[in-house]
Amino acid sequence: MTGAAARVSAEAAVPAPSAEDIVVDAVLEESPVSVSIVAASAETITDAVVVVDEESAAVEEETVDEVAIAARFLARADADAMAAKASAASASIEKESTAVSTSEEKAVATQPTRAAARAEVTLTSKRLDDLSEAGRETADLLTADRLLDPHRVAKPEPEGAWSHFLYTVSGRRINIGDGKRARERKALTARIAAPLVGGARFVPVLSRKGGVGKTTITALLGMALADARDDRVIAVDANPDRGTLADRVVRPHHSKSVRDLVRIHDEVKGYHDISAIVARDATRLDVLASDADPRIAEAFSDDDYRDVAGVAAHYYSLVLTDTGTGIVHSVMAATLDLADQIVIVSGLSVDEARLASETLTWLETNGYAEQARDAIVVLNQSTPGAPLVRLDELESHFATRAKRVVRMPYDTQIAGGGAIVFANLQPETRAAARELAALLVEGLRGQVS
Repeated sequence: MTGAAARVSAEAAVPAPSAEDIVVDAVLEESPVSVSIVAASAETITDAVVVVDEESAAVEEETVDEVAIAARFLARADADAMAAKASAASASIEKESTAVSTSEEKAVATQPTRAAARAEVTLTSKRLDDLSEAGRETADLLTADRLLDPHRVAKPEPEGAWSHFLYTVSGRRINIGDGKRARERKALTARIAAPLVGGARFVPVLSRKGGVGKTTITALLGMALADARDDRVIAVDANPDRGTLADRVVRPHHSKSVRDLVRIHDEVKGYHDISAIVARDATRLDVLASDADPRIAEAFSDDDYRDVAGVAAHYYSLVLTDTGTGIVHSVMAATLDLADQIVIVSGLSVDEARLASETLTWLETNGYAEQARDAIVVLNQSTPGAPLVRLDELESHFATRAKRVVRMPYDTQIAGGGAIVFANLQPETRAAARELAALLVEGLRGQVS
């Protein structure tokens, strides 16, 4: 066999790719690759036709037929793939256009609704209870008692000789609290400072006999109230003649009187208008003085008192009234009509005690029986030394007719007749005045409940 014949035989011996292999490759690969395979196969077959024998030519022809079939199949597959891609692309474009139109429609439909909703919103403050959120807490529940650990909160410096001494020598490490007297004093202050619900309360101080200390008791009671309370307290000198209540209060360079308030009572716009007329002491007690002009026969009348009471009720919680001597005069009718509670002052003598008891009888028989039963009787000692009357018997008598009885001890500062400085009084006097104030507040609070 020659070299050329051997070469031809070797090339013919290489098996030609089957139609199945060509179809598989056509399915897995892209159409350009398939075309190259067909071209390569055609070249091989062309070369073979030149050199092979008749038997090989028959095989070659059969292979060409199979390749042609495969090529047609690949062409049809390519056409189907291109048609599928075109269909998918058109569907995607249609979907995107539909989505865009839908979103535009939603935007157009939503914008008026939001605008309308925004226009209808009304900002109002509501409590959590109104929002039907009972399980949530409001800010006022965050109190110091709830949040602070009592074991870590420093106690205030104790009051009392022994308590303060122990606190000092221990380097402020041992704090046993206030002493007994300090605790009693703070408890009494809390009783006086108890809040009064409602409008202004009117408390007249009565006496049928002069010289028993009615004006003094009015000043002491007002100072004790004003010193312990946060609201305003005023004492009005309603003596139809010349009263001395303002003389018991330190008031340098003050010349205004109740007549000035009566003159402008229709023009009062605020507390500053009243503060220019009243006198104020260190305890913050305001005092409205009576007219000191002796040429005026009647400095204060029933109508005047009502005008003053109407103004005072807007700016004060407690209005004390120092009435004139006796109970039958021009101001007494208006004083008793407005009274919420009455204080009656009695001296420590037989005739003074009898007149005080007769005052209660007069009230009971003239339509003020309820005020008489709720009254507080003050047994005022205006002279030094031991009284001649038996105080226990006197106190027992008034306890059967009035609600409370208080003893007011003798004090040299008061006996002098000058201005009273509440802080300079004897401790027993201050304690008695504060007890009187506490009983008065408790009585007024009891009327509300």
